[in-house]
Amino acid sequence: MKVKDAMHNGAACVEATTSLREVARRMRDDDIGAIPVRADGQLIGIVTDRDITCRALADSGDPAKLTVREVMTKNVTCCSSDDDIATAIKVMEERKVRRLPVMDSNKNLIGMLSLGDLSHKVAKDLSGQVLSAVSAHHR
Repeated sequence: MKVKDAMHNGAACVEATTSLREVARRMRDDDIGAIPVRADGQLIGIVTDRDITCRALADSGDPAKLTVREVMTKNVTCCSSDDDIATAIKVMEERKVRRLPVMDSNKNLIGMLSLGDLSHKVAKDLSGQVLSAVSAHHR
């Protein structure tokens, strides 16, 4: 199976200058936990609900004044829509990430591959394996 067979098509992005309040509202309204971040048309990061909680709130920043750029995860690992799903799963396990932005051959963001997508599309033992690996405490 290829990533394109399991991924969620389409992914809304935000600009790096977007306020945290705005991105948090989008996450709430769209019922999502991560949004890719771009600047000058290029993917430069991803902001997750955990980034907002840990980097903005727990680090005593003022969320009303912070932008996505200040709390986002940089150096995002992506996958290709034509990658084998096992390869993407291995990346998720190794990097302990719950979501991978999916790029086309021209490096355009075309979707996201999440644990939820995997739970619906791959064998239960494989989705359970990746869930266990990704959910393990970081050390």
